[in-house]
Amino acid sequence: MAERVEVHEPFADPAQQHAADMLGMYIFLASEIMLFGGLFAVLFVCRILHPQEIAAASKELHLWIGGINTAILLTSSLAVAIAVQMARQGSRGAVIISIVTAAALGSGFLILKGIEYRLEYSDGLLPGFSTAAKFANPAAHLFMNIYLISTALHALHLSIGILLLAGLVWRLLRGSLPLPKRASVVEVSGLYWHLVDVIWIFLYPALYLVR
Repeated sequence: MAERVEVHEPFADPAQQHAADMLGMYIFLASEIMLFGGLFAVLFVCRILHPQEIAAASKELHLWIGGINTAILLTSSLAVAIAVQMARQGSRGAVIISIVTAAALGSGFLILKGIEYRLEYSDGLLPGFSTAAKFANPAAHLFMNIYLISTALHALHLSIGILLLAGLVWRLLRGSLPLPKRASVVEVSGLYWHLVDVIWIFLYPALYLVR
């Protein structure tokens, strides 16, 4: 594969260029992990200080919607992993199909999340939005604030990921992303998508399963 990869200055060989691409992406992903890590830390402290109140608030969330969305994102990660493998093999058609599948699944996640927000709004669970707030105590209110911030931030990252995948499909259709020469572009995009999925894998039990 190495001889089929396009090498740009100042890199001398494909391996060096690939390592630089991955290092830059890993640094970016680390910054994203730090961002969500702060939210997880706050949630952990709240869980320790107010276990009963947080558990009661968690029971108000729609567990089945979160479960379906978890399955959706795991399936989308599989599609992206297939796209990366096909990109390395130079199979443009398979890459496009896999990326479109992943983007469609990501869009389905956002639609379900929107439905869930609507249900929570009706139930008086969304701080700052619901007119008749349903909070038994300040700890439950704080938990729902963390829930809203973390899930909305995740949805924003997922939306960026969908746009990123859409951009890849556009470039592939135009022929401006030759494969396998530029397979690293698909690979680093896939890393971002996997990060968004992994963050949700941690958010789901931290928010929905503390009951």
